[in-house]
Amino acid sequence: MIYLKSENEIEKMRASALLVSRTLAKVAGFIRDGVTTGKLNEVAEEYISKKGGVPAFKGYGPRKNPFPAALCISVNDEVVHGIPGGRVLKAGDIVSIDCGIHKDGFVGDHAYTFIVEESDDETMALLRRTVESLYVGIDKARHGNKTGDIGAAIQSYCESAGYGVIRELVGHGLGKRLHEEPAVPNYGKPGRGKRLRSGTTLAVEPMITMGSREIQTLDDGWTIKTADGKRSAHYEHDIVVREGEAEILSTFAYIEEITGIQIDNVVTHG
Repeated sequence: MIYLKSENEIEKMRASALLVSRTLAKVAGFIRDGVTTGKLNEVAEEYISKKGGVPAFKGYGPRKNPFPAALCISVNDEVVHGIPGGRVLKAGDIVSIDCGIHKDGFVGDHAYTFIVEESDDETMALLRRTVESLYVGIDKARHGNKTGDIGAAIQSYCESAGYGVIRELVGHGLGKRLHEEPAVPNYGKPGRGKRLRSGTTLAVEPMITMGSREIQTLDDGWTIKTADGKRSAHYEHDIVVREGEAEILSTFAYIEEITGIQIDNVVTHG
């Protein structure tokens, strides 16, 4: 069942989403050659606690193997759900960081792919196409449209440039719980899927690869990487469906203030 949010609930969701945005920006200030992914997780946990939030990912999942950290940190060919630890980042890496926070009864959840100090043109092209596809998809998140309209837009935009669009991992509804209905695939056909209504809140998150769309799960039960070892990018925003353009509740602006880099040079975002 899709739970439509009141304006009061949307404001609480905005506050949670913006706390995630500020947490990602805080972490951005520590991303450099030689830092461990575990250190980045420590920075995030401390900041979230200081701001009155609770990590939404830590402890999530099956009882026998819950996710152990506040952040999902996925490097290079890792798509999502990377577990922070002793891995040392090096210049030229790309790092997808996904963060979820519970605050005042609602969840914020979004992601950004960072560059460690430098990058090549091929990688930059992947990052730009992925973040642009996020906004192409969000543009279709309008009252009366369907989830397939979002997915079809993302799929077409990325596959037309030769990139792989992962099928097994999707965006989702968001609210009092981390994952709500509806599922929001990054592929599909226009006019198919669940109908969107004003007040629907979603996490839209294209996960795009430089090669094949095939993936595999590592032995830790969480980390998902590309099967061909090629790089993957991941960007995510929290949005609310409106009669016209969707409203974006999260922001990349805080990250850009820290990094001085605006990945997306084509689509204006908030």
